[in-house]
Amino acid sequence: MPATLTQLLARPELGLRPLTASTVGDPDAPLAWAHSSDLPDPTPFLAPGQVLLVTQPPEDADPYVERLVAHGIAALGFGTEVVRDGTPAALVEACERHGLPLFEVPYRTPFIAVARFVADRVAADAYARSTWALRASRAISLAALRPDALGAVLSELSRQIERPVALVGPDGAVSRSFPSGALDARARRALSDAAEPLLRSGRRAAGTVGTDAGPFAVQTLGAAGRLRGVLAVGSEGLDAAAQQVVTGVVALAGLALEQSRAADAARARLRTAVWRALVAGDAAVAASIAEPVLGPLPEAPVRVTMMQGAALAAAADWLESNADGFFARDAHDLVLIGDESTAVEVATTLAVRFDLRGGVSSGTTLDALPAAVAQAQTARNRATADDPVAAFDDVAGAGMLALLHTPDARAVAETSLRPLVAADPSLPDVLRTWLDADGVYDVAARRLGMHRHTLRSRVAEAERLLGRDLSSFAARADLYAALRASA
Repeated sequence: MPATLTQLLARPELGLRPLTASTVGDPDAPLAWAHSSDLPDPTPFLAPGQVLLVTQPPEDADPYVERLVAHGIAALGFGTEVVRDGTPAALVEACERHGLPLFEVPYRTPFIAVARFVADRVAADAYARSTWALRASRAISLAALRPDALGAVLSELSRQIERPVALVGPDGAVSRSFPSGALDARARRALSDAAEPLLRSGRRAAGTVGTDAGPFAVQTLGAAGRLRGVLAVGSEGLDAAAQQVVTGVVALAGLALEQSRAADAARARLRTAVWRALVAGDAAVAASIAEPVLGPLPEAPVRVTMMQGAALAAAADWLESNADGFFARDAHDLVLIGDESTAVEVATTLAVRFDLRGGVSSGTTLDALPAAVAQAQTARNRATADDPVAAFDDVAGAGMLALLHTPDARAVAETSLRPLVAADPSLPDVLRTWLDADGVYDVAARRLGMHRHTLRSRVAEAERLLGRDLSSFAARADLYAALRASA
């Protein structure tokens, strides 16, 4: 540890004499350096935690000492018998008043001797901390050779820096913490809340968070786009040497997590194979493949969810810890087969958390998956930014005309109705009212507030502009669909 004022004043060979009470300032605070200057205001050239040595008494002691205290100077030493004998009483009083420790340096003690003592202790402390960092890094590296490499590394880090350490998984929950019992439920929740936005961003990032167990530094683990978790380390009072050790652990923890990627990739391929077997109609084969590794497939009735987006890999990692049903990646789709009652809720959670869009089928069995897949895809096409998950039951309940509200249908409708709009912008509304009245002229004319013969004339004009006879059901249905799609 660096020198303290108490240790400095205790050196008999220096002969330093304290002039202020031992309760003034903090005599046990570490001293960063010792510097001499007789400038009226030396603070621009000093750093907090330093000792200032002077021989020239200040003209006005009170503001001089006030500036030193505001700058964080640890102590003031006055050299006697250079400019004057003894230390000015005004300086002693000012130091007492502002809480700055003051000591007297006898003429026989050169300032360089005081500076050398502080510098030697600073250098010794730096060497000791570097040596500790090397020993700690070696112990952590050896821990990485144990069977549970990640757990051993984090446990050893906690022991070496004497701070709590936690790992937040890709699902946003604290999966490990060291030492055992160091984090209560509120601290775990605070770490999870701090980690969640980092994980959702998908980018490498770091930050800090305050908890009941003290402040923590948080750092993402893994590559951008597929983060593997967040490392949280108690950061209160960590010096540069400890930070260096933590930085090494971040690399080791990331490596340990990446080593599991091969196993994860194998499981992902197995999931895809099971899914394709299900779609091909080989439910029995799919179940026999999934059972030993992935567990039993969900029992009917189930719903199929199809999701798309840029963060499918991160969503799949989250599902590894949170999914109750079956899921798989297939090309650009994330597919889920889950309980009928919770499928929409799970899909909505994924959509919000990972910015995905999806569709959920009606209830089905594993033998009827192809039809359920088509339903889920149809529903997904209806998803929007405001409503990122659509259920096929809602789509079907809205009827066939609801399917017309797509950009493609609108483009076709606007093209087919363009002659009407160009001739008379009010004509589409007239035709829509006429068709809503089932083509009955008397009813439609009353709604429009015009004579029925005028309405017949307007419909005849529309037939001429469109080049079609609107007396048939098919022609009227096509026109009605175009009017609905363009609305």
